[in-house]
Amino acid sequence: MKYYLTTPIYYVNAAPHIGHAYTTIVADLIKRFKGMQGYHVVLTTGSDEHGVNVERSAERAGKSPIEFTDAVSAEFKRQWEMLGLGIDHFQRTSSPQHARVVNDLFRRCRENGFVYKGSYTGQYCIFDNLYVNDAKPGDPCPDCGRPTETITEENFFFKLSAFQDQLLALYESQPDFMQPDTRRNEVISFVKAGLSDLSITRTNIKWGIPVEGEAPHVFYVWFDALIAYMSAVDGENLWPADLHLIGKEIVRFHAIYWPAFLMAAGLPLPKRVFAHGWLLFENDKMSKSRGNIVRSEPIQKVMGADALRYFLLREVVFGQDGSFSYDALIGRYNSDLANGLGNLASRTLTMVNQYRKGAIPAGGAGGAVAPLAAQTIQAAQTAFENFEFSKGLESIWSLISAVDKFIVERAPWKLARSSEGDAPAQLDDTLYSAAEALRIVSALLYPVLPESTRKIWSQLGMPGAIEEVGLTSLAWGGLQAGQKIGEISGVFPRLEAKPAEDKMRQLEAEVTAAQAVLMGKKPEPAPEGPAKIAIDDFLKVDLRVGMVLTAAPVKGSTKLMHMTVDLGEGQPRTIVAGIAEAYGPQDLIGRKVVIVANLQPRKLKGIESNGMIVAASVNDGKPVLAGFHEDIPAGARLK
Repeated sequence: MKYYLTTPIYYVNAAPHIGHAYTTIVADLIKRFKGMQGYHVVLTTGSDEHGVNVERSAERAGKSPIEFTDAVSAEFKRQWEMLGLGIDHFQRTSSPQHARVVNDLFRRCRENGFVYKGSYTGQYCIFDNLYVNDAKPGDPCPDCGRPTETITEENFFFKLSAFQDQLLALYESQPDFMQPDTRRNEVISFVKAGLSDLSITRTNIKWGIPVEGEAPHVFYVWFDALIAYMSAVDGENLWPADLHLIGKEIVRFHAIYWPAFLMAAGLPLPKRVFAHGWLLFENDKMSKSRGNIVRSEPIQKVMGADALRYFLLREVVFGQDGSFSYDALIGRYNSDLANGLGNLASRTLTMVNQYRKGAIPAGGAGGAVAPLAAQTIQAAQTAFENFEFSKGLESIWSLISAVDKFIVERAPWKLARSSEGDAPAQLDDTLYSAAEALRIVSALLYPVLPESTRKIWSQLGMPGAIEEVGLTSLAWGGLQAGQKIGEISGVFPRLEAKPAEDKMRQLEAEVTAAQAVLMGKKPEPAPEGPAKIAIDDFLKVDLRVGMVLTAAPVKGSTKLMHMTVDLGEGQPRTIVAGIAEAYGPQDLIGRKVVIVANLQPRKLKGIESNGMIVAASVNDGKPVLAGFHEDIPAGARLK
């Protein structure tokens, strides 16, 4: 059985960051999971290298387009190797083999009557490689907001308008073709509104795949890039793809243009397109213009690739937007990996070593653990099959918690001191049950935590590689009595939050600077001081006096404090602030503070915060709350 899946073919006008890593990590998980189901799995990613935007970036970098794309595509490859991702094909759109397949598909579409030659004058966004219909010179692009340019050129056009009914029939007959449902509904609405023919070639740029026999035409970037999914496996009998994983911003190209191109060429369609949401940095979209892009390399160096994988797959509901913060990352690591899985592995194996000389004892029925393990095996597999990764991990961690509780209730350290009655048999059953649950947990978690579960698997003394384990072999009782465990070592050492975050931020600055050089950009000097604003800008900020009514630390976070604050509005506001390392609840309740009252609400650790508390930051980063000497009523406005 084959299973062919792809990530987007990433555009080389930006260096790889955590958003690229997110999609590729999910693809790697699916590859490992489907492999455990017995499929022959092939994963393709790659680099989208053509277009005027790349041409201009190369010029700014003082390189030829091919030199520029060589460097950036190599950086993507390096990142995926660093993260241990199982990429089978890295397809570059600048490869001659890809150019041949693109021209072949174009020829098929043209021979079938769905391509014609015309000319066009209009506004074009070089950043999104998109014509902007009805725009006037200088109008912004509706997708990115940046200025458009006026161009006039001869083009080949694709008759997208001819495929409206066929596309709607596709979405109706195959509801799973475009997922999740929110994106599917967006696509259906777009198509029902009417489709215009697409320009698929350019004549005013040189950096692109030449259209055979039609110089000076080169292919339009989306007609070029989408075909990489096919060219990557040309001749391998793997098409059609079983799954395209993409970000929600490129849904239109994959769910409308791509199937229409294939229909026109008479070729099979991919079976499924799944669009995930954005990763937000502290609830703000990551972007180059905002300067808040996070890279995966600093996290991998400080915490390991598995820590990043776990956080992204557990914290973010796949298909929805998710929030990234260093605080949440470290909190998840310590609570779930260090104190959860890591602690279970360490205590279980240490007790086997101490009480049974490193040999797995003969086990009994496993009490309540065995049936719960059976339920978890089913629940986790079902969730992963449905791309509900967070839900699947939640079920596995429920089993981990149950085993921890089971160990505490059985108290093997007490049983080991007694030889009376059934104490020795109880000890054997306890140790076997904990170790067998650890075996099952490790196998279920392998697609998510490949590096760490390999270590646990080896420490359990399991024969063979964990990646060769089939999901059908997870039934209770697979651990053999008498099996000798391996050398015990910690898998997830606990991290001190502030030093870990400081180190990642330092490395982030270094990686950002190195990538800026890669992209041909000069590092910007640090500003001499804060930018000046007009009084009108200041007056937009609504600063109010608030009195803290309740305060409690946010579970799973070392920094966040959850408060209710009276702003004189009748109904107290919920506010979450990163002050828990400096103030305890007893320091806050009844205190008058300054609140920015007119900020958009945002969620932190699942709690909606409706305002921001004002504090100064001293040299060590410790916040100091603004306050008052006089008694000021709650709700008073600062002017």
